[in-house]
Amino acid sequence: MPGAAPGKAPKTTRETILALRSWTPTLLSIRVTRDPGFRFIPGHYARLGIPDSSGRPVFRPLSIVSAPADPHLEFFCTLITGGEFSGRLASCRVGDPVEVEKASFGFLTVGSLAPGTDLWLLASGTGLAPYLSMLRDGAVSKAFDQIVVVHSVRRAAELAYAEELGRLAQVRPTADLRARLHYLPVVTREPGASPLSERIPALLADGRLPQAAGVTLDSAHSRVMVCGNPDMTAELRGLFTERGFRTTRRGTPGQIAFEKYW
Repeated sequence: MPGAAPGKAPKTTRETILALRSWTPTLLSIRVTRDPGFRFIPGHYARLGIPDSSGRPVFRPLSIVSAPADPHLEFFCTLITGGEFSGRLASCRVGDPVEVEKASFGFLTVGSLAPGTDLWLLASGTGLAPYLSMLRDGAVSKAFDQIVVVHSVRRAAELAYAEELGRLAQVRPTADLRARLHYLPVVTREPGASPLSERIPALLADGRLPQAAGVTLDSAHSRVMVCGNPDMTAELRGLFTERGFRTTRRGTPGQIAFEKYW
């Protein structure tokens, strides 16, 4: 393995790109093979490395989209103009080699929250990624009665995975999977593209978000995850704090957990 010191086990595994999907010119999903020993919890991220012609990889942390039982790893990411990692990723093809660090990381997991009946998953852009892993796993549907996924983007074309989420929202609860899923897409810069069109903090502040979902939002029963751009997470932290939500701290479950992207 390139870069591994003599006598030491490598920190990465060499994997192969299985599929690439461009949602827009700057939004991309990548699926790669998975080492049988790689373990993660939905909500974790992994470090993906893309080598250059000499074999030297550049790594970036990316939230995992796939479920823990899947034989592959899937990631959802933004291509940044001028970024070294983004430039390499944009030129990748199926069959190309990549590297994945053996360890996964992160605290945005269902287990970090105190018990509750309703789960709100609030995301902007690629902040949707960890929630897809949770929903694909199925365990989250056994832990809650209602799950609300809110995905905010600027343009309708950026509503990645909308078809999958729409199908999940049509599934009727069963004895094994009791949660009812509500999917609320939010497009902010194309009037009429979605029923909700303002930023998530504004929709929360005036009560339109719970009204659209048909699910109450309170600290006694609701548990909230927020993943997205720093401005949104900062605003939502203030709004939820005012409403009595306690942020999860390491070792202390709360009613709300945050993850900032970029």
